[in-house]
Amino acid sequence: MKTVKIALLVSATSLVGACAIGPDKSRDRGIDSKHLSELVAGIWVDPNGCDHWIIDDGVEGYMSPRLDPYGKPVCSGAAPPTYVVGPFKRGSTVPDLL
Repeated sequence: MKTVKIALLVSATSLVGACAIGPDKSRDRGIDSKHLSELVAGIWVDPNGCDHWIIDDGVEGYMSPRLDPYGKPVCSGAAPPTYVVGPFKRGSTVPDLL
């Protein structure tokens, strides 16, 4: 019984450790890789009318729900359902302000 508990503890520890070492999903992995904070996102409105951040650099695409500070979906009415607004294509970069 003691051996089974130790084996379960070791396997659970290795599973949690593997989650912490996973790939960095905040970076674009394309030829001209950039941190995603350097790209400009557009807004896609889902069929329910709620917003999602969207970036498309031509090879890869990124999308995540737009949430308020309390974690609730933002449904701003920025566009009709299933439409996209904003400069999201080809990984539009943040304009230099210098």
